[in-house]
Amino acid sequence: MFFTLRTDVLAVVVLGIVVGATAVGLAIGRSIRARSDEPQDSFGVLQGALLGFMALVLAFGLSLAVGRYESRRAATVAEATALGTTYLRAQTLAEPMRSESIALLERYTELGLRISDAVPDSAAARAAMADSDDVERQLWALAGQALDRAPQDSAPRLYVESLNESFDDRVARVAGLANRVPTTVLLVELAGAVLALALLGLHLAVLGRGALVSLLAAALVGVLLFVTFDLDRPTRGLITVPATTLESLLDSMQEPPAATPGGS
Repeated sequence: MFFTLRTDVLAVVVLGIVVGATAVGLAIGRSIRARSDEPQDSFGVLQGALLGFMALVLAFGLSLAVGRYESRRAATVAEATALGTTYLRAQTLAEPMRSESIALLERYTELGLRISDAVPDSAAARAAMADSDDVERQLWALAGQALDRAPQDSAPRLYVESLNESFDDRVARVAGLANRVPTTVLLVELAGAVLALALLGLHLAVLGRGALVSLLAAALVGVLLFVTFDLDRPTRGLITVPATTLESLLDSMQEPPAATPGGS
């Protein structure tokens, strides 16, 4: 649900909900105080318990989002490393598999960058994955030809090994991009924050204290919620997973190959 929203819309929705809940609590608290001149502290224990619960849920959700973000970054580096090794080993193949494989690996890396820029499960992402699968089949066919022509040579065998690893790493990275914090957890975070902040505003208003503290707390919680949600939007939020390793690899592929055909 939150993943489909634009970044600016998400920020407005999250901040609007938590600040609005706090404002409602303040209004109710002032109404209660206006009807009674005696100090009211009946909500203190419940408000403190809810704030503790909210802090726990916020920390849990943020840790989940950060963990997934770091996993996506690691998966990108792993794929770039495997592709770099595959590209180097492709240079040791005999012609014509060598030239064709090098060109396809460059195309495969470009598609990896397209996948990084596309929203998971969108039409653009599905088209990029379809093109990537097609290039994989072509690369695997060429690898089979290289093995058939030189079944005893080490170069084709090493190339096939790293090529298979590159394919596996791409699958893992794509799966990571679509692996998000469960919506139920995010909803519990938001609901807990709304209830705790509303009760905080009510409690402070009943005691006759200023609303500034409540609104500042609401703003802080709203920012924390937004960061948690945004970390789970790796291709469209403010905090995206960098693809610099793939970009650097693609730049290196523009240089002339270092190894000669059939080299070791």
